[in-house]
Amino acid sequence: MVEAVCATWKLMDSQKSDDYMKALGVGFATREVGNVIKPTVIICQEEGKVMIRTQGTFKNTEISFRLGEEFNEITVYLVLNVPGYVCVLRGFF
Repeated sequence: MVEAVCATWKLMDSQKSDDYMKALGVGFATREVGNVIKPTVIICQEEGKVMIRTQGTFKNTEISFRLGEEFNEITVYLVLNVPGYVCVLRGFF
């Protein structure tokens, strides 16, 4: 099912991202930069794991996980170790 979204994606528009970042406690200057960046996201499957690579002007990130298994994520804006869990429901993530 992951194959359906395995591709290279380019952000065209984001709405309310400033409000989201503000709620996370992201500072004004970082939010201003974040609001103008249009990152490229590459989603693929490697060795049974979903890989999501985000490539931007100022920062690149990568996360990998197995569907249905808990994993730890270091968030982009804050240095927090956040447990994550991704599963497929009715054919969608």
